[in-house]
Parts: sequence; C-alpha cells; structure tokens
Amino acid sequence: MAVSAVLGGVLVLSACNDGGGQPKGSGESSKSQADVDAAAAKDTSKARITITPKDGATNVGLNDATNVAVSDGTLTQVELKSPEGTAVAGKIAADGKSWKPDAALKRSTKYALSATAKDADGREAHENASFTTISPENSFVGSFIPDEGQTVGVGMPVSITFNKPIKDRKAVQSAISVSSSSGQEVVGHWFGAQRLDFRPEQYWQANSTVTLKLALEGVQGAPGVQGVQSKTVTFKIGRSQVSTVDAKTKKMTVTRDGAVLKTIPISAGSPENPTYNGQMVISEKFKETRMDGATVGFKDGEGKGEYDIKDVPHAMRLSTSGTFIHGNYWGSDSIFGSVNTSHGCVGLNDAKGAGDPNQPAAWFYDNSLIGDVVTVVNSPDKTITPDNGLNGWNMSWADWKAGAAS
Repeated sequence: MAVSAVLGGVLVLSACNDGGGQPKGSGESSKSQADVDAAAAKDTSKARITITPKDGATNVGLNDATNVAVSDGTLTQVELKSPEGTAVAGKIAADGKSWKPDAALKRSTKYALSATAKDADGREAHENASFTTISPENSFVGSFIPDEGQTVGVGMPVSITFNKPIKDRKAVQSAISVSSSSGQEVVGHWFGAQRLDFRPEQYWQANSTVTLKLALEGVQGAPGVQGVQSKTVTFKIGRSQVSTVDAKTKKMTVTRDGAVLKTIPISAGSPENPTYNGQMVISEKFKETRMDGATVGFKDGEGKGEYDIKDVPHAMRLSTSGTFIHGNYWGSDSIFGSVNTSHGCVGLNDAKGAGDPNQPAAWFYDNSLIGDVVTVVNSPDKTITPDNGLNGWNMSWADWKAGAAS
C-alpha cells in the first residue's frame, strides 16, 4: 500500500510538472509558436474581399443584390454557381475592384459564390459565400406595356400590372418613374391594387421618347412581399393619329398630325347594342381573329354565342370587354355609311381572308399603330370607363391625379 502511494505520488507529480513544472521550456514553446504565427501573418495577402449578400442570406434580390468588391487588391476570379453547377455569367470591372452578374438571378435558388483576389505582391486571398434568392411567394413583379424599343401612338399609356395586390402603393409608385423627352408632366393613377397607369395631361407629343424606370428591387409592396425588378425601358412616340367615329353620320375621319388623312364609311353598334362613346386606345392588332359572342355575354337560348366568326379580318382591340374596330366581309356593301348593325364594334368594309389591300379596313389596319386613338361620338351608349382597356383619357386630369398614391 505504501509503495502504491509513493508511485501514485510520483505519477501525480510528473503529471503536474508536464503541465506547468517547466516554465522555461513552456515559455520557449510559446515564443516559438508566436513567431510562427507572426511570420504567417506577414505572408498573408493584404487583399480584402467583400461578398454581398452575406453568407447564409435568404430572400436575396434578383438584380442588384449580388456583387463582389475588393480593397487593397484586384479580383482575379469570381464564380457564381447554381445547385446544378451551372455558372452564372458575370464580369470583373476594368479596374479589377468589383464583379456583378450579367443578368437577373432565378428565384428560389441557392447559389454558391467563390472569389479570388491578389494584392500588389501577388499574394492570393479567397472568400466564399452561399445564399438563397427570394421565392415567388415573397416577391412581386410588374408586367408592363409598351415594350423596349417599340413605336406607339400618342394615346399609349404606360400600363403596369402587378402579379400580387399592392398594399403599400406609395412605396411602389415612388420606385417607378416615367419621363418624356417632351418635358410633359407624367402622373401615375391606380386602378385597384394591381394596376398602375402613367400618362400626361394631353396626348404624348408626336416623335418624342418616353423612358420607364423600375427600381423595385427590395421595395416592400405588401408585408413579406418585395419587388425584384430593376429595369429601364425606352420607347418612341410616332406621328399623331386620332380617328373620330361619328355613330350618327356613320363615318370615321382619320386625322394625322392635324390634317385629315381619310374619311371612311363605317357601321357601328346597332340601337340594341350601341358602341361606347369616348376615347379608346388601340391595344392589340390581329390580321385575322375569332370573335365568339359567348365570350362577351352575347349568348342565345342554348348558351351559345349569338355570333361566332372565326376569321374576322384586320381586327384592332379598343377595350378589354370586347370592343374592336375591324373589317366586315359578311355585311353587304350598302350598310357602311348608312346603318349601324354590329354588337358594339366599329365595322369597316373588308374582304374575306384579309388579302385585299384596297379595302377600307385593310388601309386603316396598315396605317394604324398600337397606341393610336379612336374616339367615338354621338352614340346613344354611355362613355367607356377609364379602366376598360387603356382608356384613362376619359378621366379628367384632376381625377387622374387624385388616383396617384400619396
């Protein structure tokens, strides 16, 4: 028992001495490691890489939220990859100080980013991060017209339709601007929670240029729902063409740049189904299209359309509810200029197949732009509502401005 105790004491003493019984040796060991650490630190690259967003970030925007920057060095390589390993194209700036993707990222996608930089002495620095982009459930987008580079008529508003209801209209409208080279004041007007249109007080000036800027990236449109668009769109306004349909005289006068270009006999809506009055903007053009009365409420006793014409020629939409100005080959030549026979559309004489360029409807189709104005007067019907199509011109300027977010 005594021997065991002594040996135990020796063992304990030896263990204590290993941990702290040799201060000189321990100090030398610590000093040696400190020297190694100092030497390693001196050899570290001075380049400092910053990745945005931070590692592990979620709900990241799709356009301007991802970038890489470096100080005290230049970037030599940046890779951004999707889970499938697909590389996202991007460019290092000419000065080597930054990098960003070439195009918008995909929603609900986890990306991995790696970056390499060198300092003035050629020493490399590395940085890595992964992040997840915003989901469709947590984001909103706006589809808009006109398109980039399009030439449109003087009545064409900028119309934006959002895919989710907007609660904070002020924040969203503040992130959108529309300007014209003409200097005209342009104001936005909300039609409900998902549509925002912009226009000046009078029609756009002919031959001007309009610019739409969407800076919606990160803008909270509703609780937990933010924008993901950052885009600039420029389009042209063409010559000024406004056509006036007189439902009483059954004639349409086409005026271009202030001069009468042509007068065309028409057949408007019958007394039972008159054409809306008001200023209507051409929003779509179809060389031929189908018109089924059942789709706009004109049904017979069996629920079928009162008419179903599968090849209506030279059709141009004037309202969402189904008002068109179009060619009519099924009516006799005698009705044009003398009697109103349609279900509310404006009909012009035409040929079946839309192949005769000498017909009045063909001429009007060929000489019209999306955004041209067709104004109907002297019809027994009411004035079309401003939100039925692109027809906000039927609202006073004061009422239009009152519909802006404040």
